Amino acid sequence: MSAVENAAVNFSELVNKNKQTLARLNESPRLLLHRRDGEDLVLTTATRAEQDQTVVSAATRMLSAMARREPGSMELLLDILPDAFPWVRFLPEPDVHAFAVELVDTMRAADSIGNNASVAQMLIAWQHTAEVHSDPVLLAALSTDHGTDYGPAPDPRDIR
Repeated sequence: MSAVENAAVNFSELVNKNKQTLARLNESPRLLLHRRDGEDLVLTTATRAEQDQTVVSAATRMLSAMARREPGSMELLLDILPDAFPWVRFLPEPDVHAFAVELVDTMRAADSIGNNASVAQMLIAWQHTAEVHSDPVLLAALSTDHGTDYGPAPDPRDIR
């Protein structure tokens, strides 16, 4: 197994053969634990998790500093976004700029609290926006004023 490939085992192996299973972390940076009754888990060492966070934090600080340095830096960021996120090609031009600003700001804020969940959610939301813009029929359906008020929407927490 290569150093960059993650090992995968059933959670029961960790419980039943914990020493052998944990030894696999010497061969792989992460161990994917499949569970029957819940979401899969990822096991890694504290050192590896700290290293990963250090790398993400450094990249975030560099991107943030670059984007704020001078006006030309934002244009560079806008130029490279389609390489990193090909789906931005479907966004209208003002939305590409808004995405770039929100990406840098959200990454910086998330890094300050050590939790990247908001970055992942923001990326997913923008990708869905691009998907809508990529489909003319869907875009028309979602952006057309149908002139009808369907009343208040139910609270989604009440729907189960």
